[in-house]
Amino acid sequence: QVQLVESGGGLVQGGGSLRLSCAASGRTFSTYGMGWFRQALGKEREFVAAISWSGGMRYYADSVKGRFTISRDNTKNTVYLQMDSLKPEDTAVYYCAFQDYSGTSYYPDRAYEYNYWGQGTQVTVSS
Repeated sequence: QVQLVESGGGLVQGGGSLRLSCAASGRTFSTYGMGWFRQALGKEREFVAAISWSGGMRYYADSVKGRFTISRDNTKNTVYLQMDSLKPEDTAVYYCAFQDYSGTSYYPDRAYEYNYWGQGTQVTVSS
């Protein structure tokens, strides 16, 4: 079992920044990728960003490319999402997710491939 706890959400004005964190605990000794997804009210969950175990591969949705940066610190089992130039359309509940891909391929943008999910943190961007 793996537990994920997100933090860092809140209310920010358009053009502002927020930094989300997601700390993993439990069985974190495997090779795992970490992803961020979001779900706005009345919409389906969508991929935002993901990072491979080594941090060497980073993936972004087109809608956030150039504005969001994902990173990780494996010594702390923590992944971060730095969100800059925020827009009202970024308003959503943000979820981090854990995908164990030991011995297999990593599918960063496939929600169904992720094994564990956090409880979500609300991000609200005012216009």
